[in-house]
Amino acid sequence: MRVLGHTSASMSMVYAQISDKEVLKDYKTVLGPGAIVAGPSAEVLRSGELSASAVDWLKSNWLKTELELGRCLRLPQEGPCECDLYLTCAKFVTTPEYAPRLRRRRKIEQELIEDAQAHGWQREVQRQQCTLMRIEQLLNELGEAVDGPEVVG
Repeated sequence: MRVLGHTSASMSMVYAQISDKEVLKDYKTVLGPGAIVAGPSAEVLRSGELSASAVDWLKSNWLKTELELGRCLRLPQEGPCECDLYLTCAKFVTTPEYAPRLRRRRKIEQELIEDAQAHGWQREVQRQQCTLMRIEQLLNELGEAVDGPEVVG
């Protein structure tokens, strides 16, 4: 930070290059040309509407954007995230690399539905079914099979 003459570490990070090959590969998977992404922010990425400053921030903070089933593209100027259910958040995106995790989460949702049905908790059944359908929609948008290999654990 001092060497570059910046007053904040975040400003220095804008100019930092991604050196880890796996992180760079993951970054290009989401933000690179022709990337296959699903979720509400996917269209913004595909259309190239993301500003250069937003791309710079994401590049500098890529490790911080990962969620269980994808990435959050919320930028600092948008303020803190107020979303508890990121599967439907406008800033959520996911890629085919997360398909095994999505399938595993789908299986968990199916188990939760069965348990709620056994207890007669209809509202809980409906809630879990919404999550299940959203996961299936994401898998379909990614061109991934709903049934397939899962991440175990």
